[in-house]
Amino acid sequence: METDARSATSVLILAGGRGQRMGGRDKGLISWRGKPLIQWLCDAARPVTDDLLISCNRNYDAYAEHADRLVCDDDDTFPGPLAGIRAGLAAARHSRLLVLPCDTPLIDSNLLWAMLHKALERPDQPLMLRQRGQLEPLFCVIPKRLAATFERSWQQGLRSPRQVLLAQSCALLDLDDTDPRLANLNDPTLLRQALPDGT
Repeated sequence: METDARSATSVLILAGGRGQRMGGRDKGLISWRGKPLIQWLCDAARPVTDDLLISCNRNYDAYAEHADRLVCDDDDTFPGPLAGIRAGLAAARHSRLLVLPCDTPLIDSNLLWAMLHKALERPDQPLMLRQRGQLEPLFCVIPKRLAATFERSWQQGLRSPRQVLLAQSCALLDLDDTDPRLANLNDPTLLRQALPDGT
């Protein structure tokens, strides 16, 4: 089953934000445990895909070293993660797109396989993670056939990935409350707490 899941899955890592909590620094390229945050996500994603996309809006050469292809927003105002998802769905080579944020370096391949296997139970619907009762829309699997639906939602002014996913009868995969893999290291304090050499 893992071979089938891999052959049908593109992966998109979202790294196109302003990095406001990081003082404007490009989050995906900030070092943690000796390598950039983006590399942790790419290392986890490589076993599940041969089509690894990174959504970025600057530092293209640096990101290109980690990805098969880059996608970017169609304007320079940093309009948010739904813009990156929209671009990823348009570019994906495979029948579904697994989406991840760039600032969660504890993600591992086992969790990605679990997401894909759960998604196969309802292949025509998206899937989203949930932990402690909180929906996690930036950890999701989206059928590529919904690209037009996401585009239409965008053109109607929606900017919330959560709203668009829920409107498609999104399936949920619940994680244990103590599972640390969704830890979001999105500001300098959290990076230092996680490891003193965060730079």
